[in-house]
Amino acid sequence: MTHTVLMLEDDAERLIRFRAAAERLGIELIVWRDAHRMIAEVESHLAAARLISLDHDLEPEGDTDPGDGLDVAKYLANLPPVCPVIIHTSNGVRGDTMAGEFELAGWRHHRVMPLGDDWIEVDWFRAVRRVLRVKR
Repeated sequence: MTHTVLMLEDDAERLIRFRAAAERLGIELIVWRDAHRMIAEVESHLAAARLISLDHDLEPEGDTDPGDGLDVAKYLANLPPVCPVIIHTSNGVRGDTMAGEFELAGWRHHRVMPLGDDWIEVDWFRAVRRVLRVKR
């Protein structure tokens, strides 16, 4: 069974590492680099989603405002919970606000703090494995 993880992340180096971790876990990773685009497209992927992983701070590409993870959290919080969420931002205040949105809406959520050089390979990997009950 393939597990689908929906992700908001814009950092190219992190995405390489997330994709490598996803491959080790045997999961499909669908990524958006822009919160507005994710909001516009995510509903068609929710039925297959087993997990959502959200960053908060997104860098603009040119003059376009990419929004942020809180925009996505607020959007999702207005929908019935479909799967757990991992919040993987170093922005403590906004991460707490995102968690609050999910808490109030009844979504299961977890925090993974991006600390250290291997947090994706260790902390995020373990959180995903635990949430999805993947044996790898």
